[in-house]
Amino acid sequence: MTKIIAIANQKGGVGKTTTAINLATALAAIDKKVLLVDADPQGNASTGLGILEENREPSLYQLLTKQEFDILSIKKTSIPKLDIISSSIDLAASEIELAEINNREEVLKKILSKIVGYDFIFIDCPPALGLLTINGLVASRSVIIPLQCEFFALEGLSALTNTIDTIKSGLNSTIDLEGVVLTMFDKRNALSSLVEEDVRSHFKNKVYKTVIPRNVRISEAPSHGKPVLLYDTQCAGSQAYIGLAKEVILNQ
Repeated sequence: MTKIIAIANQKGGVGKTTTAINLATALAAIDKKVLLVDADPQGNASTGLGILEENREPSLYQLLTKQEFDILSIKKTSIPKLDIISSSIDLAASEIELAEINNREEVLKKILSKIVGYDFIFIDCPPALGLLTINGLVASRSVIIPLQCEFFALEGLSALTNTIDTIKSGLNSTIDLEGVVLTMFDKRNALSSLVEEDVRSHFKNKVYKTVIPRNVRISEAPSHGKPVLLYDTQCAGSQAYIGLAKEVILNQ
């Protein structure tokens, strides 16, 4: 049975897309069949996996506006067992178009229900609590929240968890918090440790033991159209995402 997981945080710059790309890559590397859905109009997940602009259509935008699945929307990546439904800036217009559709919160769920043969489907949600993110949450069985180890990153966390609770009570009774992953952790910065302590005290065992460090190789990898796991397998960032993948598998 396919496990559909949304990767969401309405705050930008927290490592959401980086986590989506590298977690998907790590799971593909251990022989899991993975589909990554780029639901962010910025299209960073598509870029990070080397999908050129001219090769992205039919993209998620066409699927949402036509409200039907097209097998041609699934693109192969350079990573065996990892496919992607890509995104482009056109996807931003879908927020307006979806608003006029009946059952607009369930369009993505309907599309993904037609897709078979994957162990995991990850949805890289945009950094906002709009209709695209709501569609991602309604379509998913659980949510992974990447959280940057800085004070301001904590501020919007309650809004996101409240949104998940609202969706659970009305639109998707099976959704749950898969886990919180701490990102951009700097062991030289006392604030990172304070944020970690605060988050672990609140979310308990829902916080992954693996912490993603602030790592220059993670930052460099997207400009080469590669996950950090391919760009530099031995760096601290790559090893952390391998550890995170192990935890995700053990929690299934």
